[in-house]
Amino acid sequence: METTVYDAVGGEAFFHELVSRFYARVEGDPLLRPMYPDDLSGSRAHTAAFLVQYWGGPTTYSDERGHPRLRMRHARFAIGRAERDAWVEHMFAAIDAMDADPAVDAALREYFDMAATHMINTPERPG
Repeated sequence: METTVYDAVGGEAFFHELVSRFYARVEGDPLLRPMYPDDLSGSRAHTAAFLVQYWGGPTTYSDERGHPRLRMRHARFAIGRAERDAWVEHMFAAIDAMDADPAVDAALREYFDMAATHMINTPERPG
């Protein structure tokens, strides 16, 4: 039987901590912060629940919110390369602070890099 990332990191607490570290950085980012609501508690909860589910934990996210449809949920925001890169920078910094097993670390980085790139919906600005 294969161990999930969720199991390998010890469950939900890891993802809640990762999300907390990520949003602490987003709060001070002048490029990304305007994309989020004033109160980040809902964003934190949704992101953590999604990650728990994605990495093999309980399906609470889909039970409460339906299919993730990440690209559709983010379509209202102009996401270009700069926004993607800032998001990845903050997430990778959060991962750095977690001291995860190297295999888990690599899996997280690969997923977040791919997912953030997939969210780009705005062409590069000239200049």
